[in-house]
This record gives sequence, C-alpha cells and structure tokens, in this order.
Amino acid sequence: MSKIRKVYFRKLYARISILIASILLYIFAPSQFDVVDGWTFFKKFSLFHIMWLVWVFDMITQLIPVKNIALGSQKLFKGKFRPSLHKLLDWDKLGDYIKKTNKAAGKVMAAWAALIAFIGALKHFKVIENKHILLISIAFYVCDLICVLIWCPFRLMLGNKCCTTCRIFNWDHFMMFSPMIFVNSFFAGSLFLLALIDLVVWEIMIYLHPERFWENSNMALKCSECTDKLCTQYCQRLRNK
Repeated sequence: MSKIRKVYFRKLYARISILIASILLYIFAPSQFDVVDGWTFFKKFSLFHIMWLVWVFDMITQLIPVKNIALGSQKLFKGKFRPSLHKLLDWDKLGDYIKKTNKAAGKVMAAWAALIAFIGALKHFKVIENKHILLISIAFYVCDLICVLIWCPFRLMLGNKCCTTCRIFNWDHFMMFSPMIFVNSFFAGSLFLLALIDLVVWEIMIYLHPERFWENSNMALKCSECTDKLCTQYCQRLRNK
C-alpha cells in the first residue's frame, strides 16, 4: 500500500470515529449542536468548534500547494504540471476532452442539486432540524473518503478511470457542506462560503489551464507515473499503460 493511501485510510478511520462521536453527542449531549444555530458559535464552546477548525484548514489547503495530499486535488497548480517533452499538445483533442468532462460534471452537479433540494424540502417541512443538517454533512465527510478509497458512484457518471484524473476531485467540500445552505448561522455560512470558494477556484483553473487536468497533456496524471496509488481497485491493470 502506498504512503498516501495509508494516510487516507487513517483519515477515513478518523472520520468514521468523528461520525460515531457525533451520533453519541446527538443522543447524550444534544446541546453541543447549538453551535450550528445563529451566532451561538461566538457564545459558547462546542466540540464542533474543533471540527470547524479542521474543516477550514482542509479547505485552505486546497487553495495552496501542499505536500502529502493526493495529486488529484493538487493538479490545478503549476508545480504539479509535467508537459510531455516528446510531442506537441493537441489543443483540439484537449478541447474535446474538456467539453466531455464538463458535460459529465454538469450531470453530477444536477444529481447532487436534486439530493440537496430534497434535504432542503425536509428542512422546510420541519422533518429535520439544523442539528440533523450537521449530521448529514458529517456523514458526507465520511462518504468522501469512501469514494476515494473503496468505491465511487460518481466515477460511473464521469467515466474517469481514477481519482487522480477526476474532473471533480475538489468538489468534495462543496458537496459536504452544501446542505449548510439551509442553515442560517455563522458556523454553517462560513463553511459553505469557503467550500464555494474552493469550488470556484477549481473551476476557474480548469478554464484557464485545462492542460493541467488531462493525462495526455500532464504526464504526472498517467498511471505509469502514479505514486499515490489511491484507487487500487481501478488502476492496477492500467498502471503499465
């Protein structure tokens, strides 16, 4: 198992522990969830203040080049771009690739928007409350790494072979915190806003530098060059291509 895959498995175990702890708090200490209401964030301490700091830190690291993070998340940066030295870039094929992946990403966004709209309807009709929205986001927090390490339904919609080449890799926090749009509080609003910034920066970089996101123009994304080896269930048979 690669070093980065081990790191991500440790993160997955930590996130599962956080989800279990959150469910226990919901049962035995529900007042901890008051942090998600209005301006309570500034009035009393909650264990979710710690999670807020962790999430903010994670989202900031998607905006700057850092080490020990999967290439799929960092490929927007110039330092992760390795152009081919043996052939000129075929801009027409690159353009076709970007159009294809943009169309697939649009389908994913539409499906996700439908899910979030359903959650919003549950909130509107008072089936769920703010604390349930937070629990849903924490569940999405776990599902994010399940998609990376075990199985990803979005891969079926996108048609990408692995996380390294994934068109929507840095949509993760936006997807996690999109339910927060239905909560009127500093806690929810700050997380949603920063997640939206991550998404916008990612999309702008795809528009400005599409060559960084295609394995035929960025050699670092090829299976034969992969060091992350995150998606072993997909990439083992492709690595030598």
